[in-house]
Amino acid sequence: MAYNVMDLKCPNCGFPISVGQKECPAGHPINITSFNSVNSMPSPMVNRYINFYKKELGTDPENKEINKSIGICFLKLHLYAKALEAFDKAMIDNFDDSETYFYAAVCILGGKKAFLNPRSNIDKALEYIDAALMVEPRGIYYYFMAYIKYDYFSRKSYMTSPDYRECLSMAIDVGVPDVDIQMLYDVLNVSRPDCM
Repeated sequence: MAYNVMDLKCPNCGFPISVGQKECPAGHPINITSFNSVNSMPSPMVNRYINFYKKELGTDPENKEINKSIGICFLKLHLYAKALEAFDKAMIDNFDDSETYFYAAVCILGGKKAFLNPRSNIDKALEYIDAALMVEPRGIYYYFMAYIKYDYFSRKSYMTSPDYRECLSMAIDVGVPDVDIQMLYDVLNVSRPDCM
């Protein structure tokens, strides 16, 4: 019986790590699991993670955790099409990760205001947000829906139910921290509307 010895290293600094470690001894995350993990990272560091994840996907292209991680890295660099491709792969046979649906919805808007997107993109983004809410009703998901309902539907005087005010109320009822709201506008690459 042959054994395969794995040489595990931090994707950022190359420091040796062991299986199950969340951070390397230098304090860098091993696996990117949320946008907050990369939000303050400089682009060269994010690129090192992308290169590491690309190598890993070469041996295991269907790995949902790695696809989600590389998707988040692409999202940080505002490479929305590449991020969406990674999130779509991460969603296959992984229906219980609400954040993947949320990030895919962000990618659909492509770094543009909802107002400037075609209706097909809006419908697809709302479909992903609904999927995220079915898995886990989080305030930020309702808030994102409120943003779309305001910026696309209300600004164009289209009727929609629930409207943005109702979605905003649901977000407040569930609880949405200010840090999540700021992260949403950072990742969307748009400014926050005055009414929100």
